[in-house]
Amino acid sequence: MASAAIFSSLRRRRSPSLEAFLAPVDLSDVALVQILVSVTAEIASSFSDKFFSFQKRNSRSLVRKVEIFLVLLEYLRDSGSALPWTAVICLKELYLLLYRSKILLDYCAQSSKLWLLLQNQPISGHFHDLNKEISTLLDVFPMEDVELGEDVREQIELLQRQARRAKLFIDEGDEELRVKFFSFLDEFEKGRVPDSADLWLFFAERLGIRDAKSCRNEIEFLEEQIINHEGDVEPTVSVLNGFVAFTRYCRFLLFGFEEDEVELGIGNNQRKPRKGLITQEIAETFITIPKDFCCPISLDLMREPVIVSTGQTYDRSSISRWLEEGHCTCPKTGQMMPNTRLVPNRALRNLIMQWCTAYGIPYDPPECTEASAESFAAASPSKAALAANKATAGLLIQRLEDGSPCAQTIAAREIRLLAKTGRENRAFIAEAGAIPHLCKLLSSPNSVAQENSVTAMLNLSIYDKNKSRIMDEGCLGSIVDVLRFGHTTEARENAAATLFSLSAVHDYKKRIADEEGAIEALAGLLREGTPRGKKDAVTALFNLSTHTENCARMVEAGAVTALVSALGNEGVAEEAAGALALVVRQPIGAKAVGKEDMAVAGLVGMMRCGTPRGKENAVAALLELCRSGGAAATERVVKAPALAGLLQTLLFTGTKRARRKAASLARVFQRCENAAAMHFGGLGVGYAFAGNSAANRDSSFASDVAVPMSISVPVL
Repeated sequence: MASAAIFSSLRRRRSPSLEAFLAPVDLSDVALVQILVSVTAEIASSFSDKFFSFQKRNSRSLVRKVEIFLVLLEYLRDSGSALPWTAVICLKELYLLLYRSKILLDYCAQSSKLWLLLQNQPISGHFHDLNKEISTLLDVFPMEDVELGEDVREQIELLQRQARRAKLFIDEGDEELRVKFFSFLDEFEKGRVPDSADLWLFFAERLGIRDAKSCRNEIEFLEEQIINHEGDVEPTVSVLNGFVAFTRYCRFLLFGFEEDEVELGIGNNQRKPRKGLITQEIAETFITIPKDFCCPISLDLMREPVIVSTGQTYDRSSISRWLEEGHCTCPKTGQMMPNTRLVPNRALRNLIMQWCTAYGIPYDPPECTEASAESFAAASPSKAALAANKATAGLLIQRLEDGSPCAQTIAAREIRLLAKTGRENRAFIAEAGAIPHLCKLLSSPNSVAQENSVTAMLNLSIYDKNKSRIMDEGCLGSIVDVLRFGHTTEARENAAATLFSLSAVHDYKKRIADEEGAIEALAGLLREGTPRGKKDAVTALFNLSTHTENCARMVEAGAVTALVSALGNEGVAEEAAGALALVVRQPIGAKAVGKEDMAVAGLVGMMRCGTPRGKENAVAALLELCRSGGAAATERVVKAPALAGLLQTLLFTGTKRARRKAASLARVFQRCENAAAMHFGGLGVGYAFAGNSAANRDSSFASDVAVPMSISVPVL
């Protein structure tokens, strides 16, 4: 924790707090000197022979000063003389100064070359700050009250004079390289691609970055700085994104593709896990979403966080739905909301976008909201970044077309990463012709190639215009084949997620359902997949069930059985109930659901323990089962234990839509005299609704949320 606090303060160029360093305030004079000798000796031995790519002169100068302090401290230790209290205070300050020096030297030795280049001036300032602190410390150190040998005293006095004269030093060579780095970005900004010979001279000859692995490490370090970026640190996130895009372009232009063959497991289909921030698999991200990034209502990752009048943050779609249902309290705190104004939480949205970039989650904010009109300068791609990414995409697609199997695998991986964020990236990758080549890789015998290509297809499909490109290129059959026979779990799950994305277009729902094996594979994944795979499968099935002509196909493929089984799984029960509510609107679907022994019991269980939306879906499914399933199905619903009490609870505490469905279900029961006498005789007063005809059906499940209904519902 101490190092983290120092490092954070150092980056901000502010003096760190004393608590960060754990200064040995309670040690005796002898113990304090001994600790200082150990710390100083460690710094001297660790950095005296260390190679520094940048800040060479500043680093060497600081190490030499530390070595002189070591001479002083060893003399004090060996002499064993008592120290005056003023000297002890100075030594405690020296303890803090030494640790700051160690952190700064570590920073210069371990950071990436490109980052040190970008931070050349601020880091030089940190060294100058330490020089001034050394000068101040030596000015107040009581040398006349401490017994020192002449040679030691002379060295300390010389160090004191040098520290007083020290001025800010910025290496001209380093600064020249920094300016050159910015000039390359400026070339892209102006629409020109820098000469490859100049790029080779800069990266290989001047910086010593001579292979793809080193270049990739530089990219990952820069991306880490984007994630940890603080508002008062230059360059901005937008500029850093430009440098990442530029460096990625140089990585493929200068160093090619083939060196990753061992890592990608060509030939043996074995992958070597990577440690970089941007290389975590999508499956892992589903269980590591920070709690603060999830909406308290939906528990999903927020796409458009907004702040309500109580100070709480919610996803705009969830809180808007809450307000439309007539609620005037804050869902999280229960406080009355003075107004319904929703203020965009730009800071949190920026953090979510950066986190998604780091962990490989495709993220696009909504396109048609007032908040989307606001520009987020810190996260938006610059013109230079877009130009560099376009140039990179051209290189990658060329390798997809004519490269070796290894090069094609690497190209698919990089297109996958490039398409993770930004509709601009997804648009120009597809426009450049990547989709047909990715489609061919879907049938690759190499598991890594297949997984990267299907995930790239998923990322590209998020952009609406690319959905038609994917379908028009005939990729549907190959995607379904990956879903059915994919080499890895991740590939099959991402294929299911791709079908879900494509099924957002109504015209494609029937085509997907009619594709051989598609629904069967989704049903199988829902039954036996991982939690993430089940989520992908159930959302895809839900989308497909919104097309009325798909009902028979879903029954035939066993999707109904899988959906009923999913009612017992908390992670997917809500979507499963919603899909069943759509399926049972058709007689064939109602008949199939009626034959499932656990269907009614599962839906009733959701009404008891489900989420607010899950309860809505469950009561809607039971209502439609009564309407479309005939007398036998209605009788099964009527005889369900505890249903009467659950309906009454929904009438008082449910959401607007849940209350409407519960009221409609009660009217259906009233027409069943035997059932009413058996289960609802004591609730007749609660189900008296003025002006409602039993013949009036609710509007369709997929679109009835905002439809006004003239129903008198009890209000607490």
